[in-house]
Amino acid sequence: MADSRPTWLPLPEVAVRPGLADRAFARRGDQRLTRTDFLARVDAWQARLATVPGQRWALFTDDSADFAAMLFGAWHAGKTVLLPGDMQPATLARLAAEVDGALGQLPGALPDAPAAPSPQARQPLDLQGTRLVVYTSGSSGEPEAIAKSLAQLDAEMHTLQAAFGARIDADGPATVVTTVSHQHIYGLLFQVLWSLAAGRPFLARRLDYLEALPAALANAPGLLIASPSHLRRIPDEPALATCAGALRAVFSSGGPLPPEAAVDSLARLGHSPIEVFGSSETGGIAWRQRAQHGDHWRALPGIDWRIDGELLEVRSGHLPDEGWYTTSDRVRPLADDPSGAGFVLLGRADRIVKVGEKRVSLSSIERALLAGDGGLLAEARALLLNDGEGRDARIAVVAVPTPAGQSLLQQEGRRALSERLRSHLLAHVERVALPRRWRFVDALPANSQGKSTEALLAGLFQDAASSRRPPVEWLQREATQAKLRVTPSVELAVFDGHFPGNPILPGVAQLDWAIGWGREAFQVPGHFARIDTLKFQQVVQPDTVLELALDWSAERGTLGFRYTSAAGVHASGKVVFERSGAPGDA
Repeated sequence: MADSRPTWLPLPEVAVRPGLADRAFARRGDQRLTRTDFLARVDAWQARLATVPGQRWALFTDDSADFAAMLFGAWHAGKTVLLPGDMQPATLARLAAEVDGALGQLPGALPDAPAAPSPQARQPLDLQGTRLVVYTSGSSGEPEAIAKSLAQLDAEMHTLQAAFGARIDADGPATVVTTVSHQHIYGLLFQVLWSLAAGRPFLARRLDYLEALPAALANAPGLLIASPSHLRRIPDEPALATCAGALRAVFSSGGPLPPEAAVDSLARLGHSPIEVFGSSETGGIAWRQRAQHGDHWRALPGIDWRIDGELLEVRSGHLPDEGWYTTSDRVRPLADDPSGAGFVLLGRADRIVKVGEKRVSLSSIERALLAGDGGLLAEARALLLNDGEGRDARIAVVAVPTPAGQSLLQQEGRRALSERLRSHLLAHVERVALPRRWRFVDALPANSQGKSTEALLAGLFQDAASSRRPPVEWLQREATQAKLRVTPSVELAVFDGHFPGNPILPGVAQLDWAIGWGREAFQVPGHFARIDTLKFQQVVQPDTVLELALDWSAERGTLGFRYTSAAGVHASGKVVFERSGAPGDA
């Protein structure tokens, strides 16, 4: 009987010592890919890239199996790989000046590598010379490039295996299923690199919705790699209960998980999530399971930490040198922990901005709002709009109401809720620091890594009075499928007259948006013919975080669309296009 235990491989040797050749490497739909398949694709990309000049290559693809082969092929060809977090125009413009070439789905990417004529000669990768560049997606607007050596990534793999390997690998390798992108450090580490090192197969495509989890597991053992944004909104889907026996663990990273979300995960998925705390700069620092540790974080193996004032400082092999790194996280040690291994997070260090010549702490505003009377808010993020000094600078807040806050919002309106919060803030901040603009949402907007960036938050406040469509965040753009996230604000012109005192998004606007974004995502020829199977199931109120899934069939000329939110499905349908042959039709 074949040994079912994982085969541990240091990252430099993943493509040199393949382990069991027929071991599953990844699953793509019904297709089972083996390590032999993986090595053949690494061979192809190594041979292809060895023949082209240029050191720095950008890589973006939605398929994790293709991604892994391109990454290791590029590394073995001596290239440095840069991982953009998305394919937005601004991202591509910044990237163009930094790279010599592109791979995957990026504009101008090298064509798919043909099979190598023979296996490529390979030595273990150099730990210091092999490099990767990732980009932060934190609170600041501009992404920051962070270079990682293979030594840092390999150290992180050993840390994760030492901390969690025994509990998840005891009965053989489990299939890794993820809702996060490998283009970001969390998905890269947990889905791709750790899986390759530990001999765990993974799904080549990430899940867009947790409703797809039962089919993805198919009663096989699995690990779920999720973001806080997904775990905060676990659907009330009875089929998810069948996953409890198949799942060995649920991981979460990218930000602390609210207690109620951890409880919900335990109830619906059968697991209290293993939360891993860290950052793109530091790598993993600490972990916890709320069902066992509550608010307390435990340092990961090999992590040294100390406190300077209130700020956490760390030292580990995950960092580029042996010095201490000062984070922006405020912590306090556990008073009842003689081992000194744990701490409690107190929040980010104060973010100081200037408003009307006054220094204002955005973190203080957030803490005061969450400690407000009546428990009206579950989450709050403060930001400065029109950044600068003088009259143009103003504080804005994006907030998620609690059930009590939602009740006040529905009964008395947005103005009543914002005025109540402003009155509470007056006891904590000067009048000049009172927020002047508010957005109340079902969930904070988040990128594919589950992080609420300042750019996403600021996008909710763009002047929409004359606009018929809200700002869009593309989550997926492929040849036949796309997905995007929008949060329609009440200032949008489409809300005019629908209806005073109780605004809702007109169905005709939802249809118009789906067609417009469909034409942006796909090459939709011809003209509108008709709509099939149109359903409006729930009204859409202002500030609802909507996700729109689009499916294009060129053969049938149909564009399928589906609007969903944390409340469920709002609308769906299928738009049929016909070629008219008239001038201007593409």
